[in-house]
Amino acid sequence: MRLLAAALLLASAAPAAAEGPPPPDPFPGAARSYLVEAGGRVLWARDPDAPRLPASLTKIMTALLALEAGGSPEAWIPVRARAARETGTRLGLRAGDRIRAGDALAATLVASANDACLALAEHVGGGVGPFVERMNRRAAEMGLAATAFENPCGHDAPGQQSSARDLLRLTRVALRIPEFRRLVALQEVSLVTRDGRRLRGKTGNALLGRLDGAVGVKSGFTPGAGKCLVALVERDGAEVLAVLLDAEIRWWSASALLEEALAEAGKGG
Repeated sequence: MRLLAAALLLASAAPAAAEGPPPPDPFPGAARSYLVEAGGRVLWARDPDAPRLPASLTKIMTALLALEAGGSPEAWIPVRARAARETGTRLGLRAGDRIRAGDALAATLVASANDACLALAEHVGGGVGPFVERMNRRAAEMGLAATAFENPCGHDAPGQQSSARDLLRLTRVALRIPEFRRLVALQEVSLVTRDGRRLRGKTGNALLGRLDGAVGVKSGFTPGAGKCLVALVERDGAEVLAVLLDAEIRWWSASALLEEALAEAGKGG
């Protein structure tokens, strides 16, 4: 799979220069926007500052704010009617359910469950509107110039946008929190509501358990955003982080970029 993926991308790449630094976009077929970083050094990029719809990569900011807010993960939080009506990927929560805050966070990151995401945002922010205001303030504090939010879960909306570079920076901040790093490496999540109903969800990140060293982070898809991904791989002492926005063949592209980046990191260059 890795060799085929690399061949597919390299076949569409611009010819490498004989001398000097590599071209900034050696993989034009990877995604409309992408950015690859190894060991804190940007290796390759394509339109990394272009504002695009971020789909469920938005949930990285939602999770970061929930973690920064503190509070007990064991606290029971209510699922209100608005959260229960959320469309797209869902856990199956019902209005009137109560779930633990930590379970809502896990379902948001692992299963990308929009119903859990909105319940979490309402709990942390005291309402969706105030929470979105907090998202935008935090983005401004971090200097994410291409980023603005209209909702906490990643639904397509006018004004909902981010860039590959902003999402990489956001993810780096979130990865400093051990609980975030632990959760994004999980392949499934399960929880029990306060009334005893059991719910489960699986990750949408197809690299986990398939690509050696893959330990996160988040996938996303909407009709407007296309297939998106933030991927983290740790192997042989190297760490590679990649962001792909609107990638037609997301998993092939991500695998190829990550393998090439790991090989580059292994050279020490």
